[in-house]
Amino acid sequence: MKCSVIVPVYNMAAEGKLEYCLDSLLRQTLRDMEIIAVDDASTDASLEILRRYEEDHPGKIRVIHYEKNKRQGGAKNEGLKMAGGEWIGFLDSDDWVSPDFYEKLISKAEETGADVVGCDYSLVSEHTMEVGKIIQNNTDDQTGICDEEKHKKLVMRPGSMVIKVYRGSMIRENGLNFPEGIFYEDNCAGTVWMLYCRRFEKIEEPLYYYYQHGVSTVHHITEQKCRDRMSAGELMVMECSSRGFLTKYRTEIEFRFAEIYYITTLFSYMSGVRRRKLSFLAELRDGMRKYFPDFQNNPYYLSEIGAEERKLAKIHQKSNSGFYCYYILLNAYRKWMKKMRRQ
Repeated sequence: MKCSVIVPVYNMAAEGKLEYCLDSLLRQTLRDMEIIAVDDASTDASLEILRRYEEDHPGKIRVIHYEKNKRQGGAKNEGLKMAGGEWIGFLDSDDWVSPDFYEKLISKAEETGADVVGCDYSLVSEHTMEVGKIIQNNTDDQTGICDEEKHKKLVMRPGSMVIKVYRGSMIRENGLNFPEGIFYEDNCAGTVWMLYCRRFEKIEEPLYYYYQHGVSTVHHITEQKCRDRMSAGELMVMECSSRGFLTKYRTEIEFRFAEIYYITTLFSYMSGVRRRKLSFLAELRDGMRKYFPDFQNNPYYLSEIGAEERKLAKIHQKSNSGFYCYYILLNAYRKWMKKMRRQ
């Protein structure tokens, strides 16, 4: 089997989302591939749709179903247990890919000897094969043979996992998998997996369609999702430590952790959660101090994180209540100024 594509599915029956995703896989020009759809305890008609596709396409689509929701990481791990492909890909069940997606990525891998190949993606808000806003995923200076400098860049910016194919032997030989039971599992796995990549390549085309809709994970922020992001950061550090990467790439891992666990969580929590708690802010601050107390001196942090975010983070590190009051007053002032400019 040339390629196994794992599709985690949870409540995607509405608006034809699941069918459009599966149809894009059935139209692939790469014929030697299997589709492993993992129903993650859906409560809608997703399983019925999957069973129908499995019956209509025997040997092409395999469906796994289990009663307990493990989130996407658990669903992907179940798929990995069954995947026999030389190459492994992952596709979110509300997204889709161009007909030549897997053929182009795998051909690039075979031409270059790469272990991982990626591409860019397109943001779309309706089911269409027309390219929308193009987002570059990974950069040219990350490609090629993965020496220490390349790995440093891939640790900090691993890029999305769904727009890539991975050599199956790399996954199996190194026991690679995903955290289960949390959102943002790729924040951990994406970094760890790329440290085992010996050569990375990419195609400068938007072959993946990322569907923008209101129920997407990234569009609805809750305290639990913020905690999941924190857990993903912690698991990333623990995985890197247990696999012997932390010492060699400490500066890069520190920056990646500060970005995932702290900066992104802090500002998404303040902007997206309605009932904000000082106790959560204290927990977030104390966790950052526990893992990397000197993160504010990290050279990547100083160059990659914006000046305003660094300023606000510095206030937060000194005082939870001081940060909270300053942030609220700053936002109120900006809203007032915006209103005045309209008048």
